[in-house]
Amino acid sequence: MPQPKHAHESLTVMTEMVLPNDTNTLNNLMGGRLLHWMDIAAAIAAQKHSNRTVVTASVDNVSFSEPIKLGNIVTMKAQVTRAFNSSMEVFIEVWAEDIPAGVRVSTNRAYYTFVAVDQSGRPIEVPQVIPDNDEEHARFASALRRRQLRLILAGRMKPQEATELRALLEN
Repeated sequence: MPQPKHAHESLTVMTEMVLPNDTNTLNNLMGGRLLHWMDIAAAIAAQKHSNRTVVTASVDNVSFSEPIKLGNIVTMKAQVTRAFNSSMEVFIEVWAEDIPAGVRVSTNRAYYTFVAVDQSGRPIEVPQVIPDNDEEHARFASALRRRQLRLILAGRMKPQEATELRALLEN
């Protein structure tokens, strides 16, 4: 079994500038381009945690709350929140910054799931996560509920088997 690792060891911060080729006809960042950048940042965090090649298994709901404009600086911060057998949940936050105007806004947040694989592409065991601060503990604690919901939605778990979700709904 791999040695557990602290959540902060996977912290990845990635920054991009929105250029004309990244935008739609309204001069806003295309959603697909943002998802691509988010996937890269989250994958790097998962690789840092597992020291393995990783593949994207799922992406939770991503809503676009604020447009990201041409010329904005986009900063993505990703960190592994919890690890299971071969999978890892990664939380990612996105901010857009208009540097000349001095404005920085939160635009997106999402949970990605990655699976670590060996050289043959088969899932391989990953280290457990050690949360250190209150925020990391809260995300770690709620990760099992999010995982059970993902498994139910994917048809890989029956709702009655989701003990963490049932406990939450019964309270």
